[in-house]
Amino acid sequence: MKPNREIHLCVLIDALGWKIIEGQDFLTDVLPYRRPLRTVLGFSSGAIPTILTGQLPMKTGHWNLFYYDPEGSPFRWFRHFGFLPARVLEHRITRKLLKEMGRRVLGLGSLFECAVSPRVLPLFNWVEKRDIYSKGGVGNTPSIFDQLSACGIDHRIYTYHHWKDTEIFERAKRDVANTDATFFFVYLSELDHTFHEHCQEKDLVKNKLDWYAGKLRELLAAARRVDPEATMAIFSDHGMTPVSQHHDLVAEIEGLGLTIPEDYLAVYDSTMARFWFFSDAARNRIPSKLEALSCGRTLTDAELKRLGIFFPDRRFGEVIFLLHPGWLMTRSNFNGRQWKPVGMHGYHPDDAHSDAVFLSSEKPANEMQTIADLYPYMSEIAQGAR
Repeated sequence: MKPNREIHLCVLIDALGWKIIEGQDFLTDVLPYRRPLRTVLGFSSGAIPTILTGQLPMKTGHWNLFYYDPEGSPFRWFRHFGFLPARVLEHRITRKLLKEMGRRVLGLGSLFECAVSPRVLPLFNWVEKRDIYSKGGVGNTPSIFDQLSACGIDHRIYTYHHWKDTEIFERAKRDVANTDATFFFVYLSELDHTFHEHCQEKDLVKNKLDWYAGKLRELLAAARRVDPEATMAIFSDHGMTPVSQHHDLVAEIEGLGLTIPEDYLAVYDSTMARFWFFSDAARNRIPSKLEALSCGRTLTDAELKRLGIFFPDRRFGEVIFLLHPGWLMTRSNFNGRQWKPVGMHGYHPDDAHSDAVFLSSEKPANEMQTIADLYPYMSEIAQGAR
């Protein structure tokens, strides 16, 4: 091992919101610099690439997972099977086969799910084809991992792609002591599930946070046995908003008497719906229906541009309808009626519960305001700036 090795620990904790730790004694003694960070509208599929590159989704091309691309769809060959009856196309075995084909044959990565109807799958492409936690993982936008490789900085990366959180802690502690790496990127994903299911249970949340705090203390202590000035920063991609109301948007749209895909396409996620129109009837009826709903609102182009999620080719939707904070769709493409979380993310960044966090052992050189500021922060410390 190299003598006098500098060590920097960067820990991404999925869904750790400012409102969750506000008022909690979560590592306040070792991470005194603390502030909320504004996230991007959407889910981790857009937020984490922004963290890793410092660029908003309209630059990285990473926002929601499915986007309209009939010419480039990896499943465009499947349109020849459209004659099959719905009981065959929509069967769970069909979806399972398509999922495995996407992951193992078509190169769509280990996270691909056949979430939209197989009947319309040939009209869509999938954003996250590569492991974004590796060199070249975020399309044509350089990430922190590209920079680390280009600069020859010895580093280690730990994510759910390979290990559970408990295993990640053990591996990271071992590698801090036994390798020459100076930069450690640790992604802990399992608290996201806890917050979805229990964010309104204060005692349970505190117990979980205490467990993670203990493990993080152990990791920092291991690093400081090698480098007494080792730094640690903990940050997140978004927060978690308590759910209070539900609405069946799918039923509202299906009740308009339009057909898919002749009239329109829709992708429903937990807090938003995205639409493409192919008939005048759909172009008139769907926006009118959305305008009449009290559970959310349609985002204007001007707002999409301000939020960094405007795509002129409308690949992510001609119309994007966003639920108000605290509202949740009773069913979506990604979750059925059986899933009843008490917490959700994916709301407007103005929602205070959506704020991410930045907690650090040292005050950073530049002010931290949004999750896009995390890339320049990591870039600077990776090169040993103190």
